[in-house]
Amino acid sequence: QVQLVESGGGFVQAGGSLILSCAASGRTFSSYAICWARQAPGKEREIVAAISRSTITTYYTDSVKGRFTISRDNAKNTVYLQMNSLKPEDTAVYYCAATDTVYSHSYYPTAPSYTYWGQGTQVTVSS
Repeated sequence: QVQLVESGGGFVQAGGSLILSCAASGRTFSSYAICWARQAPGKEREIVAAISRSTITTYYTDSVKGRFTISRDNAKNTVYLQMNSLKPEDTAVYYCAATDTVYSHSYYPTAPSYTYWGQGTQVTVSS
């Protein structure tokens, strides 16, 4: 089992940047594929970025490609989401999530694939 705690959200103007962090408990962090998801009011939760256990493979939804970067430090049990060129439509609660997997290079781009979720951090981008 793993517990996830997000941090780094806040209020930023359009064009600005934020770095989100997700700290995980447990000794087997490297056994989990991780994602960042977001949910805006009235919208479904969507995966914006995902990363494999090995860090070799990553996934980004089209709307954030070239602006967001997901990374992980397995030694620190932490996953990051660097968000640049933020837009008002990026406003949402951002969650990190984890799923246990035996596949080192697999990522999972759909929310139902994930077992463990953090409580989320709010990101608000003003125009």
